[in-house]
Amino acid sequence: MTFPALPAPIAAALEERGYAEATSVQAAVLEPAASGRDLVVSAQTGSGKTVAFGLAMVPELLGDAERIGFVESPRALVITPTRELALQVSRELEWLYQRTGARVATCVGGMNPSAERKVLNSGPAIVVGTPGRLRDHFERGALDLSGLAVAVLDEADEMLDMGFREELEAILDATPDTRRTLLFSATMPRPIEALARRYQHEALRIATISEGGRGHGDIAYQAVTVSPPEVENAVVNLLRFHEAETAILFCSTREKVRHLHATLQERGFAVVALSGEHSQSERNQALQALRDGRARVCVATDVAARGIDLPTLSLVVHVELPRDAETLQHRSGRTGRAGRKGIAVLIVPFSARRRTEAMLGRAQIAAEWQDVPGPEMIATRDRERLLEKLLAPTEFDEADRELAQRLLAERSPEDIAAMLVHAHRARMPEPEEITANSRDAQKERYRPGFEDTVWFRMDIGRSDGADPRWLLPLICRRGHITKNEIGAIRIGQAETYFQIPRALADKYAATAARTGEPQGDEEVVRIERSDAGPREAARSNRQLRPSRSNADNAFVKAKPPARGFVKPGGHNAGGPKPGKPAHKHKRKFKHS
Repeated sequence: MTFPALPAPIAAALEERGYAEATSVQAAVLEPAASGRDLVVSAQTGSGKTVAFGLAMVPELLGDAERIGFVESPRALVITPTRELALQVSRELEWLYQRTGARVATCVGGMNPSAERKVLNSGPAIVVGTPGRLRDHFERGALDLSGLAVAVLDEADEMLDMGFREELEAILDATPDTRRTLLFSATMPRPIEALARRYQHEALRIATISEGGRGHGDIAYQAVTVSPPEVENAVVNLLRFHEAETAILFCSTREKVRHLHATLQERGFAVVALSGEHSQSERNQALQALRDGRARVCVATDVAARGIDLPTLSLVVHVELPRDAETLQHRSGRTGRAGRKGIAVLIVPFSARRRTEAMLGRAQIAAEWQDVPGPEMIATRDRERLLEKLLAPTEFDEADRELAQRLLAERSPEDIAAMLVHAHRARMPEPEEITANSRDAQKERYRPGFEDTVWFRMDIGRSDGADPRWLLPLICRRGHITKNEIGAIRIGQAETYFQIPRALADKYAATAARTGEPQGDEEVVRIERSDAGPREAARSNRQLRPSRSNADNAFVKAKPPARGFVKPGGHNAGGPKPGKPAHKHKRKFKHS
């Protein structure tokens, strides 16, 4: 929808910035029902909510006038969780209110507090800052909150997660009871509900998140499964496959940020890092490098990446999984902003797939599960991108054409084109080989003829010294089959189970029974069909597992060497050499 009637300076600023239509959250806060009321707004990151609360504050800041000028104390206060977000909000409000003469002061950690106090004394109508720095200025008397008409808590859920409850309460308690309180949050957990009840009066609730879920409609979610040692290789291949103009990689710790940043630098990527250990100056330099294209990849922790707004950011990679659905949403919301398309990829270790699926379900996000792109897929995408780039319309000057003529005089057109392709590829890091996904690996390990099998049981297990080295030959001899006709073998504490194709099962059972007749005082290993299969082996493991208090001694007693089994007419295979005593065991088995 189009914007409703607004003061001329505000309308002109919107038109200059190309705002022809209001987003859903901007339209909602400008509805007559929202005028003058406290608001609890649940809106997606990147939905235009900064401009939304900037517009919602217009009546309190301007009234019937079109200019503000010098004010004795601030009329509006915006509190954000991080420095980056505060700076971003300040920039948005500056252009929105530029024609009104309203000054905007920014108060964040890492900046010179003396310089901030001077700005606060210059009569700003709007103050934007982080909770800790704002509370510090207030307690020192530099920030006067007595004339405040509207307070905005931007990304309030994150501020509470970061432990700023005490600071928020101290600031809000010092403001007039007549103020409007606008609470903006992407999610609405219970602490946010409690905050709203305490500091708002009959607040209007506005929810602009789509009914299809809390995930962003302009973000395509993907999930790739990898073995833990190959996470960094997966990062390399994802960056190479997508070749995003700007990408951000999320890690959980500063140490991981440092390590991954160094790894990608070594691989030839133009990469910067953002974490809590970086100064504000270093953060500003990193963000500027991303904005002007000197860097294309940013490795960051969750907190450090708060408030980052890069128009060219189209790829988010969760290198380490987020702790919950809300963090997943906040991370992914760095892309897909203001109608632009984006991709969010979760790198999921095999063992974490169920947990990841549960988290996606709680976030109401449908992710497409894929394999990590391999070198062949990346090479195909590289060729497509290169052809698109080289065949795009381009303007040449005379110097370019002269150089082209000289090259054509020395080399054939095919050679020149090949050199151009080679030069383009030389600038790009090589992709990594990735182990086949678990599903593909299972296909590779699949053996024809084992679609339908029967489990057989042997009455020996680990407690009897069962060992695959002599079990496999025994199974073969007893049933007159080869090792290629044996499927899985599962050794339990007191029993062993193995698979035989159903087509051979009857013949194997009859042969095993015939060859299992005892001779003398030697006990023969009994082999029989089993309906339960290895589930019985698991039960026997639990029943015979030694207690923790005596675990070491019990373990030694329960596992005598396999050479303790007496083989009729000779020494054991793999057992002691002639002249050396064999270890005794309470049972004697006939192996054949």
